[in-house]
Amino acid sequence: MKMAFATCVQLGLSCIEEIYRIGGELDLLITLKDEKAKNKSGRIYLDEIAHKNNVPLLKINNINDQEVIETLIDHEIDWLFIIGWSQIAKKAVLETSTKGCIGMHPTLLPVGRGRAAIPWAILKGLKQTGVTMFKLDEGVDTGDIIGQGTIDLDKNTTATELYKKVDDMHITLISKYWDDIVKNSITLTKQDEAKATEWPGRKPEDGEIFNTITMDEADKMVRAVTNPYPGAFYKYGHKTIRIWSAKTDANKGEIKLNDGYLTPIDYEIEG
Repeated sequence: MKMAFATCVQLGLSCIEEIYRIGGELDLLITLKDEKAKNKSGRIYLDEIAHKNNVPLLKINNINDQEVIETLIDHEIDWLFIIGWSQIAKKAVLETSTKGCIGMHPTLLPVGRGRAAIPWAILKGLKQTGVTMFKLDEGVDTGDIIGQGTIDLDKNTTATELYKKVDDMHITLISKYWDDIVKNSITLTKQDEAKATEWPGRKPEDGEIFNTITMDEADKMVRAVTNPYPGAFYKYGHKTIRIWSAKTDANKGEIKLNDGYLTPIDYEIEG
């Protein structure tokens, strides 16, 4: 069974490292060209691990490029992992690998299809989230499920902590299902469309703190978009406070909110 892996972020690199740690092999690595997505959260480069393991590395602009299809055919790839990749693979790519394509999504699908899964889990105040390994189809996070792992959250969980837990769960799922994938003995479970939800994408400007929001909302915002994300921010005059951690208080603080105050702890002043 010949395997390829496409990624450009840490979650995918962690999976690749785990595959080699457990004695697995990859026949092709695919990533974005060096100049693309330099500011993407968790952006990594695969040159070192490709060289270390003597595996071909293809650098591309888009996962649907004809070059990708031709390279998959040339290497006779059976399974293509596409993990930590924002571009949606189209039918031609999905069908080029003889067995198909496998992805992972940091929610318990069918809940939370779409973008920004880690920030949204915190913003929505979820007590539990997770990671789903699934076979890709033409939809967005709609394919049949291979396996899932759950992650607990509490009222203090930050994006930094959750990203690490999500990373660890990617490693756990790769390790758990690698042999089944190699032996082509995975069991696929269809998603329950009645339970499906979709979360929209988020932009850096969505992290702004306004005086009209509550302490709870401000606290969640700071925790949800701290590292590795762009950070929450508050504007005053011509300056901006970039907030990486903060505390709230009903009676005193530096930034007035609807029902109290927010005081930045770890922050930067811009402008």
